[in-house]
Amino acid sequence: MTTVELSGKVALITGASRGIGYGIAEALLARGDRVCITGRNEDALKEAVEALGADRVIGVAGKAHDEAHQAVAVERTVEAFGRVDFLVNNAGTNPVFGPIADLDLNVARKVFETNVVSALGFAQRTWHAWQKDNGGAIVNITSVAGLSASPFIGAYGISKAAMDNLTVQLAYEYAPRVRVNSIAPAVVKTKFAQSLYEGREEEAAAAYPLGRLGVPADIGGAAAFLTSSQADWITGQTLVVDGGIFLKAGNS
Repeated sequence: MTTVELSGKVALITGASRGIGYGIAEALLARGDRVCITGRNEDALKEAVEALGADRVIGVAGKAHDEAHQAVAVERTVEAFGRVDFLVNNAGTNPVFGPIADLDLNVARKVFETNVVSALGFAQRTWHAWQKDNGGAIVNITSVAGLSASPFIGAYGISKAAMDNLTVQLAYEYAPRVRVNSIAPAVVKTKFAQSLYEGREEEAAAAYPLGRLGVPADIGGAAAFLTSSQADWITGQTLVVDGGIFLKAGNS
């Protein structure tokens, strides 16, 4: 095994027991960071910690919108590693498929609580726990669904647009100590997005100029960049990572 030199930096990544969050954890660990990951399922979280490497990873189980969980996750990160330089708000939900004309408003509230309010809660807590005095970076995982109309996943798209604006607000208020940016992926091959390509991956991939769907490592690389010194003059931006799909917007 290759020995990775520790960077001295620490990241808290929400919703990271699998999928995009897990891919981001892999990327940050590869450069030497230590990481706390969160997730709802305790067993899945334990498996992820073991797979990533329990010597440099801890897991805190809980629901992202639960304020008590947010507090514990930040506290445990600081207790275990002494700091929390980076926050990646990746936890999200999309429990409904259909037109917003018929959307249950309680479902809409759940989407916003999980996707937007929880991100603000984590950002507040990492700010007060470490970043206010020591600096750092925040990355919000949004979606291309927040950049245009998103038929049948409208509530999700609206929540991701709100996250992009939350990014701008935080970037303005947290400067110059903390940089805040978003990553807006198109379809990435995860369990979360499986219904968008399952059984028709070749057809779905054909719509992308780069000829394939995304994989978690694509987003991991972008998150590693935005939390690195190479991005020290970048804040308040949404980085679209979409395999070129927006190049075809408006074209037949």
